[in-house]
Amino acid sequence: MQEERELRALIEDVRTGKLPRRGFIQQMVMLGLTAPMASMMLMHEGLAQSQGSIPYKPTKRGGGGTLKLLYWQAAVHLNPHYAGGTKDQDASHIFYEPLAGWDSEGNLVPRLAAEIPSRANGGLSADGKSVTWKLKKGVTWHDGKPFTADDVVFTAAYAGDPAAAMVTVGTYKDIKVSKIDSHTVRIDYPKTTPFWAEALTGVTGLILPKHIFEPFMGAKSRDNPANTKPVGTGPYKIVDFKPGDTLRAEAYAGYHIPNQPFFDALEVKGGGDATSAARAVLQTTEYDVGWNLAVEDEILKRLEAVGKGKMEFKAGSDIEFVSLNVTDPWNEVDGERGSAKSKHPVFQDKAVRDAMALLIDRKGIQEVIYGRGAVATANFLNNPPRFRSPNTKYEFNIDKAIALLEGAGWKKGADGIRAKGNLKLKFVYQTSVSGPRQKCQAIIKDACTKAGIDLELKSVVASVFFGGDFANPDTYQKFWTDVQMFTTTMGAPDPQFFMEQFTSSQHSQKANKWASRNLLRWSNKEYDDTFAAAQVEIDPVKRAAMFIKCNDLVVNDGYVIPLFARPRPVGVVNKMLIHSSAWDSLTWAIGYWTREA
Repeated sequence: MQEERELRALIEDVRTGKLPRRGFIQQMVMLGLTAPMASMMLMHEGLAQSQGSIPYKPTKRGGGGTLKLLYWQAAVHLNPHYAGGTKDQDASHIFYEPLAGWDSEGNLVPRLAAEIPSRANGGLSADGKSVTWKLKKGVTWHDGKPFTADDVVFTAAYAGDPAAAMVTVGTYKDIKVSKIDSHTVRIDYPKTTPFWAEALTGVTGLILPKHIFEPFMGAKSRDNPANTKPVGTGPYKIVDFKPGDTLRAEAYAGYHIPNQPFFDALEVKGGGDATSAARAVLQTTEYDVGWNLAVEDEILKRLEAVGKGKMEFKAGSDIEFVSLNVTDPWNEVDGERGSAKSKHPVFQDKAVRDAMALLIDRKGIQEVIYGRGAVATANFLNNPPRFRSPNTKYEFNIDKAIALLEGAGWKKGADGIRAKGNLKLKFVYQTSVSGPRQKCQAIIKDACTKAGIDLELKSVVASVFFGGDFANPDTYQKFWTDVQMFTTTMGAPDPQFFMEQFTSSQHSQKANKWASRNLLRWSNKEYDDTFAAAQVEIDPVKRAAMFIKCNDLVVNDGYVIPLFARPRPVGVVNKMLIHSSAWDSLTWAIGYWTREA
């Protein structure tokens, strides 16, 4: 209670001007918080502050030649509200912009907004139920038409339409965005909303042109040619896009930030694998920037030693994890595999789930494979630190796993595989094609085999696995195997959108074209109730405790097995200056990227 009173006193000092915002952040860091978390605390209190401009030196637009990016998972569409994978979010962010983005310190930086809403400027209501955004004037779409409040109001309605089945529907379906004047909008929430900055910012907030998208509302939205031919407000405009392969763009001469972009053209090459991508950036410098270089750290260090490029690791809350299917992926219920109405015949047994967790050597995988690119953890939610649970732990213990299975009646047969009745501990375990992931699969398979569990390893080409092709059975959104493994990213320094993926309302299923985010189809009433309470809890201490409880509920139930937190690994050639963030897309501020002479 004493700590909470002291915290309240400090926040009040910021509100009254007695303590500078930076001073508050410094004091919080001294107490063990990170700067992003301290900034978020002030934002929740209505004390957010507009950042100054991101560091940028060029004094004229263009002249930088061609910027070359390498994404070994290629984008397949350019509609940000359908982007279930990071590759499509990043590609969309080249062309579209939100009202504000998140920098590496977790601060909101204006993009299409003229300023960040606060209590001081009248942008935030005292009851936490409305936010008013003032929009930047003089912004045009790539076709020359003006950007106005109508586009913002439209985007919220478009993304919030359940008939469109978009990834971001959960952010927009319950809010109302109204036009105040040509360059002012107000968001009204049905209840007090501490994380008021989820809508219209970051990866979930990219604004679309009403005049291009309005004819394709609801169920027609997937037929819009603009899904692959974007018309945005960003620093680059589309030249050519071959889904699953290449993207070419040119500098937009009418871009609203002076002297940007520095580069005349941009090329994004997709496909291949992470190791080849690392060589193409760090060794041959064929490309300037390499995305998500999830490569064995030993290889990365050898490539860095060449002296032509370096790795940047941005610590956020991205997490690599193993999912055990809640549903039956092999048999149909009402014409649907993996139906939420079904139950997995084996993983219903908690002993099996607990044994699987004991058979994963997280620390060994970190040390042998990923090095700087992994931090072993028992938590799904790891950052900012204030949201990290102290209540969980992980253990690698084959003998304990065997004892659990024996005690639950799973006995080894002549083939070495444990069974009970007509059920066998024999599972299909899928992930994307990636050298480190296949090694990780092999390590887990070896331990499981010793315990009497047979894993059939399946590797799916990344462009298919993360591609969102609704006709393909091998996408991670469908999850039509027993076990799967991938990384999910946290796109803001607040866990609300991130942890929504385990709510019952987010089940990924045929009815929503597998576009919702609860891929396990996991349900837990206590989780739903706790998450709902966190959405309206103003007190930052209580709210953090609620998200810790959410983490503990999902982890302790055993269907989700966290492996390691993943700092975002980006390869950059020497003299390239990029502004990446672990709380937003890699391309969130691509207009600010430059190359030193």
